Amino acid sequence: MAGGESRLRRVTENGPAAGAAGRPAGRRGPRQILFSDAPAAPGEAESIASLTDRFLRYIRHERSLADNTQAAYRRDLATFAEWLGGRPATTASVTVLGDYVATLARRGLARASIARQAATLRVFYAFLQLEGLVVDSPATALAASRRDDTMPATLSPRQVDRLLAAPDTRAAHGLRDRALLELLYATGCRASEVSGMRLADVHLAERYCTCRGKGNKQRVVPLGKRAIDALTAWFEGPRREWTAGNAADWAVVSSRGNRLSRMRIWELVRHHAAAAGIPADIGPHTLRHSFATHLVAGGVDLRHVQEMLGHSSIATTQRYTHVDSGRLRRVHGRFHPRG
Repeated sequence: MAGGESRLRRVTENGPAAGAAGRPAGRRGPRQILFSDAPAAPGEAESIASLTDRFLRYIRHERSLADNTQAAYRRDLATFAEWLGGRPATTASVTVLGDYVATLARRGLARASIARQAATLRVFYAFLQLEGLVVDSPATALAASRRDDTMPATLSPRQVDRLLAAPDTRAAHGLRDRALLELLYATGCRASEVSGMRLADVHLAERYCTCRGKGNKQRVVPLGKRAIDALTAWFEGPRREWTAGNAADWAVVSSRGNRLSRMRIWELVRHHAAAAGIPADIGPHTLRHSFATHLVAGGVDLRHVQEMLGHSSIATTQRYTHVDSGRLRRVHGRFHPRG
């Protein structure tokens, strides 16, 4: 449309629209709703910004994906839109998408990040196909980039002990932070899962907690004695004071009784890692990887670790089956006839 005028689509509820003239006095006319996201006119390509908005509403309302997943899709599509530079997304071919993936590789993105971007495009173009905006999805032919073979960073048991001992439990914030760190390591929860954990999800007497993971899937994870002791001191101490007078029901809160954000949890982990003399490039996920690695190294069945981590595929959990050469030598010496 000329002048970049917004497209508006008029929908009338309760029958056809009535004109102002001839309307009986005192009667309200039918309610009319204006939508600014109507499909583009014939021959006019809809902008990727508009398509992205429609896609995000779809995954939020129709697929009920987690907030973090929605945010990741939003970031990936913003990067794709910037690369397109105004070219219509609906006319992109598999060659164009392949060029985009190659550009990401030249920028030095990790293979796991490129694989996620390719997955975003596959979901996005499947939506466009569902909406009838493309006949065939060009993204289905995108080869998924192979994940990095390197293992995620983990801490040794001694490093974990130093990290968990870093908060000063003589102070209220120290009691909170000790409970937070113990909870992360005891459960293998993601930062977002601890951020969203409610007081009712923590069952200290029964020695377990309920975690809500990706796709709002729930799982039960046991709690050890150290975690229970740290959580008890936190619940019965500073948390009661910090939540007095409000209806906060989050398990871990700020001094104002507010829910701790995922990024704040990252900051606290890094702060205490630096205090413990541990490389500061770790985060809550490092504790998750350490949790899984230590369980597998201790002989826990891989299926049990998969269940505690909330992995949908055992293949993801198998990454933690790496063990140090010293343990392999001990196992070989103990069980091999010629060991």
